[in-house]
Amino acid sequence: MLPREEYIEQAYFFRTLRERSAQNVSTQDLLISMRDEVLATTRLPMALDFLASEIKLHGVLGPAMAKIPHYFAPFQTYIVQATENDKLRFDFPIALAVLEREATYRSQGATPTGVFMYQFETICRNRLGYDRSLDAVAADPIFDEPWREWILEVRRKLGIVDFADMVYYRSEHYRNQRRNEGLDEEGEGPKGPVLFAEKEGKIALAHRRKDPLFLFSALERQLGYPTVPRPKPPQREQLNVPALLSRLDRMEARLRLVEEESQQGGINLENFMKRPGVKPVEPIELPPTTGPMEFE
Repeated sequence: MLPREEYIEQAYFFRTLRERSAQNVSTQDLLISMRDEVLATTRLPMALDFLASEIKLHGVLGPAMAKIPHYFAPFQTYIVQATENDKLRFDFPIALAVLEREATYRSQGATPTGVFMYQFETICRNRLGYDRSLDAVAADPIFDEPWREWILEVRRKLGIVDFADMVYYRSEHYRNQRRNEGLDEEGEGPKGPVLFAEKEGKIALAHRRKDPLFLFSALERQLGYPTVPRPKPPQREQLNVPALLSRLDRMEARLRLVEEESQQGGINLENFMKRPGVKPVEPIELPPTTGPMEFE
């Protein structure tokens, strides 16, 4: 685990990189310009120098982060590499938002339970696959050996055993229920140390046989776990109603002309010569003349 100041600077780095990348500036130039902005007492400036030099050679950011695993966690590297995989369809701005929120949560005192739920929800919502992604999650330094064994067990049994059941059987709530009933604490569930507290176990029990996304939402509401960023739906342009009505009127007039021409064999031009609100002038009848006109 890195010191708290490192995660604060990482959150600033991911947020600034996401905001400035929308200005059509190359990632290499952004890394060079941000080197002087981050705190010099951290190791992030050296990491940015290394990333900028690697991008000059290879043009991608994921393999460069993989070469410094002592600073960037395996899950952070996997998230960036997922944006460079065309099959996953994972946008780079969303990945940076995910990493920013995770670094912010770590700087505020993260727990292994909260980090795992956040990372696993990120994998589920963005469909990043479970084999390589859960391997990256298990390699995170915040997890001890029992946690790593359980995460790899989740990777093997996912799709066969309900995820809420796997959380419930490793919770303190399940062990207390067995103890209150006078039964063996291990019970029928998977044997192993307790990884989840009483509240997590109750919430998991309430969401058995349900969509795991409902479980993640309940944990975020009840226990304050970080929320995974989601892409915003595209904003629809507001329709100009007067212009649209005027265009519909013109189309309706054209359709009437087509119908009139097809049914009557021609178009009556008198309708175009009439002005609204103006009465037509009646013709004046002159008396017939019998001889030459005389003038006074």
